[in-house]
Amino acid sequence: MKGQADTIGIAMRRALLEEIEGTCITCAKSEKIPHEYSTIIDIQKSVHEILMNLKEIVLRSTLYGTYDVFICVKGPGYVTAQEIILPPSLEIVDNTQHIANLIEPINLCIELKITRNRGYHITTPNNFQDRSYPIDVVFMPVLNANHSIHSYVNGNEKQEILFLEIWTNGSLTPKEALHEASRNLIDLFIPFLHAEEENFHLENNQHKDTLPLFTFHGKLTKQKKNKKEQTLKSIFIYQSKLPPRVYNCLKRSNIHILLDLLNNNKKDLIKMKHFRMEDVKLILDILELEIEKHFA
Repeated sequence: MKGQADTIGIAMRRALLEEIEGTCITCAKSEKIPHEYSTIIDIQKSVHEILMNLKEIVLRSTLYGTYDVFICVKGPGYVTAQEIILPPSLEIVDNTQHIANLIEPINLCIELKITRNRGYHITTPNNFQDRSYPIDVVFMPVLNANHSIHSYVNGNEKQEILFLEIWTNGSLTPKEALHEASRNLIDLFIPFLHAEEENFHLENNQHKDTLPLFTFHGKLTKQKKNKKEQTLKSIFIYQSKLPPRVYNCLKRSNIHILLDLLNNNKKDLIKMKHFRMEDVKLILDILELEIEKHFA
Protein backbone atom coordinates (compact mmCIF):
# COMPACT_ATOMS: atom_id res chain seq x y z
CA MET A 1 0.00 0.00 0.00
CA LYS A 2 1.25 3.45 -0.88
CA GLY A 3 2.95 5.25 1.99
CA GLN A 4 3.79 2.18 4.08
CA ALA A 5 7.38 2.00 2.85
CA ASP A 6 7.96 5.63 3.80
CA THR A 7 6.45 5.06 7.26
CA ILE A 8 8.74 2.10 7.88
CA GLY A 9 11.77 3.83 6.36
CA ILE A 10 11.48 6.92 8.58
CA ALA A 11 11.00 4.83 11.75
CA MET A 12 13.84 2.48 10.82
CA ARG A 13 16.25 5.32 10.12
CA ARG A 14 15.52 6.88 13.52
CA ALA A 15 15.96 3.51 15.23
CA LEU A 16 19.25 2.85 13.41
CA LEU A 17 20.70 6.21 14.42
CA GLU A 18 19.34 6.53 17.96
CA GLU A 19 18.29 3.17 19.40
CA ILE A 20 21.37 0.99 18.84
CA GLU A 21 23.89 0.73 21.65
CA GLY A 22 27.63 1.13 21.30
CA THR A 23 30.75 0.62 23.42
CA CYS A 24 33.24 3.46 23.99
CA ILE A 25 36.11 4.59 26.19
CA THR A 26 34.56 7.17 28.51
CA CYS A 27 37.38 8.04 30.90
CA ALA A 28 41.18 7.93 31.19
CA LYS A 29 43.28 8.12 34.34
CA SER A 30 47.04 8.32 34.82
CA GLU A 31 49.31 9.59 37.55
CA LYS A 32 51.61 11.05 34.87
CA ILE A 33 48.92 13.40 33.54
CA PRO A 34 48.73 16.65 35.57
CA HIS A 35 46.11 18.33 33.36
CA GLU A 36 44.08 17.59 30.23
CA TYR A 37 45.86 20.28 28.20
CA SER A 38 49.35 19.59 29.50
CA THR A 39 52.23 17.86 27.74
CA ILE A 40 54.28 15.00 29.15
CA ILE A 41 58.06 14.89 28.78
CA ASP A 42 59.24 12.14 26.41
CA ILE A 43 55.77 11.71 24.88
CA GLN A 44 55.32 13.30 21.48
CA LYS A 45 51.53 13.75 21.70
CA SER A 46 49.83 16.18 24.06
CA VAL A 47 47.41 14.83 26.66
CA HIS A 48 44.46 16.27 24.73
CA GLU A 49 45.60 14.50 21.54
CA ILE A 50 45.94 11.20 23.43
CA LEU A 51 42.39 11.56 24.77
CA MET A 52 41.09 12.30 21.27
CA ASN A 53 42.90 9.22 19.93
CA LEU A 54 41.33 7.09 22.67
CA LYS A 55 37.92 8.50 21.71
CA GLU A 56 38.38 7.25 18.13
CA ILE A 57 38.98 3.61 19.14
CA VAL A 58 36.08 1.41 18.01
CA LEU A 59 35.11 -1.44 20.35
CA ARG A 60 32.82 -4.43 19.98
CA SER A 61 31.02 -5.86 23.02
CA THR A 62 27.90 -7.93 23.73
CA LEU A 63 27.79 -7.29 27.48
CA TYR A 64 26.56 -4.34 29.53
CA GLY A 65 28.13 -2.39 32.35
CA THR A 66 31.43 -0.58 32.86
CA TYR A 67 34.85 -2.18 32.47
CA ASP A 68 38.20 -1.03 33.84
CA VAL A 69 41.07 -1.82 31.47
CA PHE A 70 44.71 -0.72 31.26
CA ILE A 71 47.48 0.33 28.91
CA CYS A 72 50.95 -0.41 30.30
CA VAL A 73 53.84 0.09 27.86
CA LYS A 74 57.52 0.96 27.96
CA GLY A 75 59.12 3.24 25.40
CA PRO A 76 60.52 4.12 23.05
CA GLY A 77 57.96 3.22 20.42
CA TYR A 78 54.47 3.77 19.10
CA VAL A 79 51.51 3.03 21.36
CA THR A 80 48.54 1.56 19.51
CA ALA A 81 45.17 0.12 20.46
CA GLN A 82 46.59 -3.40 20.61
CA GLU A 83 48.41 -2.41 23.83
CA ILE A 84 45.08 -2.16 25.68
CA ILE A 85 44.60 -5.18 27.96
CA LEU A 86 40.99 -6.30 27.44
CA PRO A 87 38.72 -8.98 28.95
CA PRO A 88 37.42 -11.69 26.57
CA SER A 89 34.04 -9.96 26.23
CA LEU A 90 35.60 -6.89 24.57
CA GLU A 91 37.23 -6.63 21.17
CA ILE A 92 38.99 -3.78 19.33
CA VAL A 93 37.96 -3.43 15.70
CA ASP A 94 41.24 -1.82 14.55
CA ASN A 95 44.27 -2.77 16.65
CA THR A 96 46.51 -0.39 14.67
CA GLN A 97 44.67 2.72 15.93
CA HIS A 98 47.39 5.17 17.02
CA ILE A 99 47.36 6.50 20.61
CA ALA A 100 50.77 8.08 21.37
CA ASN A 101 54.48 8.04 20.56
CA LEU A 102 57.04 7.46 23.33
CA ILE A 103 60.41 8.91 22.32
CA GLU A 104 62.36 7.81 25.42
CA PRO A 105 62.49 4.58 27.52
CA ILE A 106 59.74 5.60 29.93
CA ASN A 107 56.82 3.67 31.40
CA LEU A 108 53.32 4.78 30.52
CA CYS A 109 50.31 3.37 32.37
CA ILE A 110 46.76 4.58 31.69
CA GLU A 111 43.60 3.24 33.29
CA LEU A 112 40.56 3.35 31.00
CA LYS A 113 36.84 3.04 31.67
CA ILE A 114 34.80 1.38 28.92
CA THR A 115 31.01 1.66 28.92
CA ARG A 116 28.18 0.35 26.75
CA ASN A 117 25.31 2.78 26.23
CA ARG A 118 23.35 4.66 23.58
CA GLY A 119 23.16 8.27 22.38
CA TYR A 120 25.63 10.95 23.48
CA HIS A 121 27.72 11.24 26.62
CA ILE A 122 28.84 14.79 27.40
CA THR A 123 31.38 15.08 30.19
CA THR A 124 30.90 17.38 33.14
CA PRO A 125 33.87 19.51 34.24
CA ASN A 126 35.77 18.34 37.31
CA ASN A 127 38.81 19.54 39.17
CA PHE A 128 40.98 16.59 37.97
CA GLN A 129 42.27 16.06 41.53
CA ASP A 130 42.04 12.29 41.07
CA ARG A 131 43.89 12.52 37.72
CA SER A 132 40.77 11.22 35.99
CA TYR A 133 39.76 12.73 32.63
CA PRO A 134 36.28 12.01 31.22
CA ILE A 135 35.88 11.88 27.42
CA ASP A 136 32.94 13.11 25.33
CA VAL A 137 31.73 10.10 23.36
CA VAL A 138 29.00 9.11 20.91
CA PHE A 139 27.55 5.63 21.58
CA MET A 140 26.22 5.33 18.02
CA PRO A 141 27.73 2.52 15.91
CA VAL A 142 25.60 3.52 12.89
CA LEU A 143 27.31 6.49 11.26
CA ASN A 144 24.63 7.21 8.70
CA ALA A 145 21.39 5.73 7.39
CA ASN A 146 19.26 6.67 4.40
CA HIS A 147 16.15 5.21 2.84
CA SER A 148 14.67 5.43 -0.63
CA ILE A 149 11.50 4.03 -2.21
CA HIS A 150 10.96 2.46 -5.62
CA SER A 151 7.36 2.18 -6.85
CA TYR A 152 6.18 -0.35 -9.43
CA VAL A 153 2.93 -1.75 -10.76
CA ASN A 154 2.05 -5.39 -10.08
CA GLY A 155 -1.09 -6.19 -12.02
CA ASN A 156 -3.67 -3.67 -10.92
CA GLU A 157 -1.84 -2.78 -7.71
CA LYS A 158 0.84 -0.19 -7.17
CA GLN A 159 3.48 -1.54 -4.81
CA GLU A 160 6.64 -0.15 -3.21
CA ILE A 161 10.12 -1.45 -2.44
CA LEU A 162 12.05 0.08 0.46
CA PHE A 163 15.84 0.43 0.11
CA LEU A 164 17.99 1.10 3.18
CA GLU A 165 21.59 2.33 3.08
CA ILE A 166 23.47 1.75 6.35
CA TRP A 167 27.01 2.79 7.24
CA THR A 168 28.53 1.52 10.53
CA ASN A 169 31.81 2.10 12.38
CA GLY A 170 32.74 -1.59 12.12
CA SER A 171 31.61 -2.66 15.59
CA LEU A 172 28.67 -4.41 13.93
CA THR A 173 27.64 -5.13 10.36
CA PRO A 174 24.80 -3.28 8.59
CA LYS A 175 22.78 -6.52 8.75
CA GLU A 176 23.31 -6.76 12.53
CA ALA A 177 22.38 -3.09 12.90
CA LEU A 178 19.17 -3.61 10.91
CA HIS A 179 18.24 -6.62 13.05
CA GLU A 180 18.85 -4.78 16.33
CA ALA A 181 16.99 -1.66 15.17
CA SER A 182 14.03 -3.82 14.08
CA ARG A 183 13.97 -5.57 17.44
CA ASN A 184 14.12 -2.25 19.30
CA LEU A 185 11.21 -0.90 17.26
CA ILE A 186 9.17 -4.02 18.05
CA ASP A 187 9.97 -3.63 21.76
CA LEU A 188 8.70 -0.05 21.66
CA PHE A 189 5.32 -1.14 20.30
CA ILE A 190 4.82 -4.21 22.53
CA PRO A 191 3.44 -2.18 25.51
CA PHE A 192 0.67 -0.81 23.26
CA LEU A 193 -0.22 -4.30 22.02
CA HIS A 194 -0.42 -5.78 25.50
CA ALA A 195 -1.88 -2.82 27.42
CA GLU A 196 -5.47 -4.11 27.23
CA GLU A 197 -4.38 -7.68 27.95
CA GLU A 198 -2.38 -6.59 31.01
CA ASN A 199 -5.36 -4.66 32.38
CA PHE A 200 -7.50 -7.74 31.95
CA HIS A 201 -5.01 -9.87 33.89
CA LEU A 202 -4.77 -7.31 36.67
CA GLU A 203 -8.54 -7.31 37.12
CA ASN A 204 -9.23 -11.02 36.75
CA ASN A 205 -6.07 -12.79 37.91
CA GLN A 206 -5.43 -11.18 41.28
CA HIS A 207 -4.75 -14.58 42.83
CA LYS A 208 -2.29 -15.62 40.16
CA ASP A 209 0.47 -18.00 41.21
CA THR A 210 3.94 -16.60 40.63
CA LEU A 211 7.10 -18.20 41.82
CA PRO A 212 6.13 -20.63 44.56
CA LEU A 213 6.88 -23.14 41.79
CA PHE A 214 10.55 -22.28 42.34
CA THR A 215 12.03 -24.25 45.23
CA PHE A 216 13.97 -21.26 46.52
CA HIS A 217 10.98 -18.91 46.76
CA GLY A 218 10.71 -19.57 50.48
CA LYS A 219 14.14 -18.10 51.03
CA LEU A 220 12.98 -14.80 49.62
CA THR A 221 9.85 -14.55 51.75
CA LYS A 222 11.97 -14.69 54.88
CA GLN A 223 13.74 -11.46 53.92
CA LYS A 224 12.45 -8.02 54.78
CA LYS A 225 10.25 -7.02 51.88
CA ASN A 226 11.78 -3.62 51.12
CA LYS A 227 15.34 -4.84 51.32
CA LYS A 228 14.52 -7.88 49.21
CA GLU A 229 12.88 -5.84 46.45
CA GLN A 230 15.69 -3.30 46.33
CA THR A 231 18.24 -6.07 45.94
CA LEU A 232 16.24 -7.84 43.24
CA LYS A 233 15.79 -4.58 41.32
CA SER A 234 19.57 -4.12 41.20
CA ILE A 235 20.26 -7.54 39.65
CA PHE A 236 19.96 -7.46 35.86
CA ILE A 237 19.38 -10.66 33.92
CA TYR A 238 22.38 -9.97 31.67
CA GLN A 239 24.55 -10.48 34.76
CA SER A 240 23.42 -14.12 34.93
CA LYS A 241 25.02 -16.71 32.69
CA LEU A 242 22.04 -17.12 30.40
CA PRO A 243 22.45 -18.39 26.83
CA PRO A 244 21.96 -15.58 24.26
CA ARG A 245 18.73 -17.12 22.92
CA VAL A 246 17.13 -17.34 26.39
CA TYR A 247 18.34 -13.85 27.29
CA ASN A 248 16.84 -12.44 24.08
CA CYS A 249 13.51 -14.19 24.76
CA LEU A 250 13.33 -12.60 28.20
CA LYS A 251 14.39 -9.19 26.93
CA ARG A 252 11.71 -9.24 24.22
CA SER A 253 9.16 -9.91 26.96
CA ASN A 254 10.35 -6.82 28.88
CA ILE A 255 12.07 -8.91 31.56
CA HIS A 256 15.24 -7.01 32.43
CA ILE A 257 15.84 -7.55 36.15
CA LEU A 258 15.63 -10.52 38.47
CA LEU A 259 12.48 -9.16 40.11
CA ASP A 260 10.71 -9.14 36.71
CA LEU A 261 11.64 -12.78 36.24
CA LEU A 262 10.46 -13.82 39.71
CA ASN A 263 7.06 -12.23 39.02
CA ASN A 264 6.43 -14.67 36.16
CA ASN A 265 5.32 -18.24 36.59
CA LYS A 266 6.08 -21.32 34.52
CA LYS A 267 3.08 -20.82 32.23
CA ASP A 268 4.15 -17.26 31.47
CA LEU A 269 7.61 -18.41 30.48
CA ILE A 270 6.35 -21.19 28.21
CA LYS A 271 4.10 -18.69 26.38
CA MET A 272 7.11 -16.63 25.32
CA LYS A 273 8.04 -16.90 21.67
CA HIS A 274 10.90 -19.37 20.99
CA PHE A 275 10.95 -20.39 24.67
CA ARG A 276 11.36 -24.13 25.31
CA MET A 277 10.49 -26.40 28.20
CA GLU A 278 14.15 -27.15 28.89
CA ASP A 279 14.81 -23.40 29.20
CA VAL A 280 12.66 -23.34 32.35
CA LYS A 281 14.94 -25.92 34.00
CA LEU A 282 17.98 -23.86 32.97
CA ILE A 283 16.49 -20.68 34.47
CA LEU A 284 15.64 -22.56 37.69
CA ASP A 285 19.26 -23.65 38.07
CA ILE A 286 20.67 -20.19 37.34
CA LEU A 287 18.21 -18.42 39.64
CA GLU A 288 18.98 -20.90 42.41
CA LEU A 289 22.63 -19.79 42.20
CA GLU A 290 21.69 -16.09 42.11
CA ILE A 291 19.42 -16.38 45.16
CA GLU A 292 22.03 -18.34 47.08
CA LYS A 293 24.65 -15.73 46.22
CA HIS A 294 22.59 -12.69 47.27
CA PHE A 295 20.35 -14.07 50.03
CA ALA A 296 22.25 -16.91 51.66
